[in-house]
Amino acid sequence: MDFTAGLMPLETALTQMLASITPLSEQETLPLLSCFGRVTAADIVSPLNVPGFDNSAMDGYAVRLADLVAGTPLPVAGKAFAGQPFHGEWPAGSCIRIMTGAPVPAGCDAVVMQEETEQADNGVRFTASVKANQNIRRSGEDITQGATVFAAGTRLTVAELPVLASLGIASVAVVRKARVAVFSTGDELQLPGQPLAEGQIYDTNRLAVHLMLEQLGCEVINLGIIPDDPQQLRAAFLEANRIADVVLSSGGVSVGEADYTKTILDELGEIGFWKLAIKPGKPFAFGKLPDSWFCGLPGNPVSAAFTFYQLVQPLLAKLSGNTAHSLPARQRVRAATRLKKSPGRLDFQRGILARNADGDLEVSTTGHQGSHIFSSFSQGNCFIVLERERGNVEAGEWVEVEPFNALFGG
Repeated sequence: MDFTAGLMPLETALTQMLASITPLSEQETLPLLSCFGRVTAADIVSPLNVPGFDNSAMDGYAVRLADLVAGTPLPVAGKAFAGQPFHGEWPAGSCIRIMTGAPVPAGCDAVVMQEETEQADNGVRFTASVKANQNIRRSGEDITQGATVFAAGTRLTVAELPVLASLGIASVAVVRKARVAVFSTGDELQLPGQPLAEGQIYDTNRLAVHLMLEQLGCEVINLGIIPDDPQQLRAAFLEANRIADVVLSSGGVSVGEADYTKTILDELGEIGFWKLAIKPGKPFAFGKLPDSWFCGLPGNPVSAAFTFYQLVQPLLAKLSGNTAHSLPARQRVRAATRLKKSPGRLDFQRGILARNADGDLEVSTTGHQGSHIFSSFSQGNCFIVLERERGNVEAGEWVEVEPFNALFGG
């Protein structure tokens, strides 16, 4: 398909991309410490109950309701600690001193917290009413043996991995890392640290893309800078296709005379070139090479980072089997500053979301929104999403904002 004749809406482009992606099926089994950021390849089923036994939620006293008489102290017949249960005989008309996490003695109806007791000459007096099951954590209350703890497609983070450790699970089957080959195109590009010839600029896009790919848990294959030469560019595409699941190039996807990418991709694969109805990032290419997927990012730094964030990030999530991926929810706030915009494209301006003196959220611009002003990402913490046909926004008007996720430090 060729979309060069018109501008495709962002949602249409994203929908078509994701519909064509099949998640990776290969998996590997890794120890928990190596699983951060990885995606589960199968449902994880609990091998045991959590808690594994009825235990106390408080430091206090284990009691039987039948032994309680208002105002009458109970003698202490023993102690129960975490890891040191009470195993002796529990005489009628007595209580057991118990600590948080300790197994409750057989026959225990409730645990009375320390703060609701007072010491008496002949035992412990209870100063508040006692209800059955209070302050007792029942076996399986958190997780039941045989229950699915995390479904296949769950990304494992600090919220999930300790749960697995609590189940005694030492290793997990995860989807293998997506392999992504990255290169930049253009005779004008130079490596940082090298002197610039006349008309050259430093290659920043590949660094940004490489870092974002690593943050997303991908295996990055960095192929460097490819000159504006059809033979070298074709060789780079063939090599990238051979070794990677996804090929990412930066630059060379617009309509300049030296942009050979389209010709080569039309030869090698099935490519849909999109001019997206968005700003920044109108030039963006997506398609299928013989053994990999291709995404062509615009050459402008802001456009490259933005299209990676909005399009490549969800593509890689689906490819990696991450079923729960979504970008942060948008919300409506008032603009604190005037925002310049021309009707025609959906505009994602970089903004600063903060609370004003009244405690209400509002958003202000980071300043100049040019596609070369990459500092707008470090200054901002959100996108200000301005509708396609909207024009300039005055201070005080309602706008929609989308907070950055962790990829941009959100």
